Amino acid sequence: MKTLKVPKQHISQCETLFDGINLLREAGAVAKIDQVNWKNEFPKSLPVLVRVAHDGEKLYLCYEVTGEEIRAVNTEDFGSVWEDSCVEFFMQRDGEAVYRNFECNVLGALLAARHETREMAEKLTEHMPSITRFSTIRHRYENNRQVSDWTMYLVIPKQAMGFKADENLSGKKIRANFYKCGDKTPETHFISWSPIDLPSPDFHVPQFFGLLEME
Repeated sequence: MKTLKVPKQHISQCETLFDGINLLREAGAVAKIDQVNWKNEFPKSLPVLVRVAHDGEKLYLCYEVTGEEIRAVNTEDFGSVWEDSCVEFFMQRDGEAVYRNFECNVLGALLAARHETREMAEKLTEHMPSITRFSTIRHRYENNRQVSDWTMYLVIPKQAMGFKADENLSGKKIRANFYKCGDKTPETHFISWSPIDLPSPDFHVPQFFGLLEME
């Protein structure tokens, strides 16, 4: 099982959002999203990583995607964001059967839900206002085609992840996986941090989650 030790950093005390992002980039743990699990049908890979930290109350994620031909169609939360250029975080509390997914496209449109199974899900509507999303996009040309380097900064409060107000993330173990996908992008892709041993693409598979150890 892949394991990532997630440091505790006082990002919430940063004066500006940009200061918080810079601290996360400097001091966060780095997970490379590089597992192309279905190479025959969907061989596309691209450089993707996520930097991770927490402050006891919130989880901080900063995804960095390099050289993608992006698709950005869905503008509303709970839309089909996985069809666009999308990054995702799936997690499960230690000892729980349910899991939660946070899927965010390049525009910051977010899908968040609590799942008993892939089909049996409850939208995390009440938590949406508390989840920060901030993206940057840099367009450039590579071999006479337009590509984009983009980032997505996500801040997810502990309550959205199923923790109680009096709980602290420090010392917790969270089973999780990080994903990069784009079902309807010019080059369909399904990439993960922790490998998935299944015959066809499926991210709703807690049995293949890795482990986050919170400092």
